[in-house]
Amino acid sequence: MTIHNLGDTNSLMNKFIAEIRDVAIQKDTMRFRRNIERIGEVLSYEMSKSLQFEKSKVTTPLGTKELQLPTDQLVLCSILRAGLPLHQGMLNYFDDAENAFISAYRHHEGDEDAFEVIVNYFAAPSLEGKILVLADPMLATGRTLENVLKALKKHGKPSQIHIVSVIGAQAGIDHVQKVFPKSTHLWISAIDPELNTRGYIIPGIGDAGDLAYGAKL
Repeated sequence: MTIHNLGDTNSLMNKFIAEIRDVAIQKDTMRFRRNIERIGEVLSYEMSKSLQFEKSKVTTPLGTKELQLPTDQLVLCSILRAGLPLHQGMLNYFDDAENAFISAYRHHEGDEDAFEVIVNYFAAPSLEGKILVLADPMLATGRTLENVLKALKKHGKPSQIHIVSVIGAQAGIDHVQKVFPKSTHLWISAIDPELNTRGYIIPGIGDAGDLAYGAKL
């Protein structure tokens, strides 16, 4: 897997990351969602540089201009519900992409630290021969992405897989490297060193879904 850690470079995206981490600023749920969306836009722009382009002529009112335009067919797949703001940021840039949505959540039996990942909803076009882009804002243990990959197999074989995440834990990234194809690309804005006993990223941001849309039962 090729890892593109954009947090290693100085850019305006670091401001958005700082705000979603800040315990005071992240209380503004609208700003939190917008910051995740903006991070999705930046990651999408960087990812676009790795796609296939071909020359195409565009007619203007005064003549024609030859430009390099993208040709790949993308399917953006969001992992509900936390992935929605990130998905929207990606869709702002890849506005002609097809879309898929999958529900995957952690089930803690009896409030224990151990959990299983349950996938129980999926809606998508065929993935055959297309570029699959998985939007998962918090790459913690990597088990959610692993189960999503298994669920997607019956919908066709993509030509390539890209994972777009906001923050990941090193352990989760290591796990994803083991279970995803070697040709997979990971586009991420920050990598944190560890997980707590419940599988949350430290220092991370907390629960991205709760911060974006409110606490769940």
